[in-house]
Amino acid sequence: MQELLDNMAQEALAALGEVKTETELQKITQQYLGKNGELTAVLKGLGGLEPEARKTTGQAANQVKLMLQTEIEAKKIELSNNAPVLDHQYDLTLPGIKPPAGGLHPITQMCYDLNDAFLSLGFVLFAEDEISSELFAFDHLNFPPDHPARESMDTYWLAGTADLSGGSRLCLRPHLTGASVRYLKANGAPARFVYPGRVYRNEATDARHERAFFQYEALIVEKDFPFASGRLLIDTILEKVFGHKVKTRMRAGFFPFVEPGFEIDMECQVCGGIGCRVCKNVGWIEVMPGGTPHPNVLRAAGLNPREWSGFYINIGLDRLVMMRYGVDDVRLFHSGDLRFLSQFS
Repeated sequence: MQELLDNMAQEALAALGEVKTETELQKITQQYLGKNGELTAVLKGLGGLEPEARKTTGQAANQVKLMLQTEIEAKKIELSNNAPVLDHQYDLTLPGIKPPAGGLHPITQMCYDLNDAFLSLGFVLFAEDEISSELFAFDHLNFPPDHPARESMDTYWLAGTADLSGGSRLCLRPHLTGASVRYLKANGAPARFVYPGRVYRNEATDARHERAFFQYEALIVEKDFPFASGRLLIDTILEKVFGHKVKTRMRAGFFPFVEPGFEIDMECQVCGGIGCRVCKNVGWIEVMPGGTPHPNVLRAAGLNPREWSGFYINIGLDRLVMMRYGVDDVRLFHSGDLRFLSQFS
């Protein structure tokens, strides 16, 4: 039996020396140490031997088994170290492939730039939910009960609340202005704050209009705030954003939440004031309404309009981005087309 074990050990070692692959190693392992392996058979047959022979043969068989296990593990490590990293040839002289890099959406970048500009002037940043109510979207802002903006043709009312009123009638916010009353009711005056966000209008889309778009509002409420300072604020912010002075003009306009109210235009940056489809060939584009908060709005916020005044602007964020990059169709920014958006990364 000892001679059999010695021969088995020599044959196994010789076979391991010729192994080149994991598959060959697995075959040899099964041949000697597997369930039906040659050495396993010897160990299973120990029960039929005399006690003295069983002891001697068992010790010799276990020594061979331990030796084979050690050699097999060493061969595994050797094969692993010598294995190629790739299962195919690779040309190291080829240039690498640059991984695609993401970037901020141009509207998000513009919002961040405006945040920086306003924060440098002492404003604070405020945000509210995209679901508002008739109370904050219209009632607090001096909209009369029969104002057409309250109709479903302009505002997206939430199902199940359309027949209610006030704070119980919910809608996707049609503008950000309701946040002004919400902030003032919570924080009082004096106040300087901005509140950017997405708003929703039920309207037809074209090169300058979308159903969901972004606004950026700013409000100053102080005692005896001069209106000329509001005009200076507009010019300062636009110069900060565009990196150069931008021509602006203010035209009298009616908005229920300001008195007096103004349409604030800037020279079209797409055509340089010559005229294009974005500015309807007039060289100017409306970018924000503005004015002094209406006394009824201040009263809704719990402030005395005889004591407090201020200045309000609502920047059309999407249009401002169009001016920055010379894009003539606002719908491109909301298309999700990476071919268009990747140029701003």
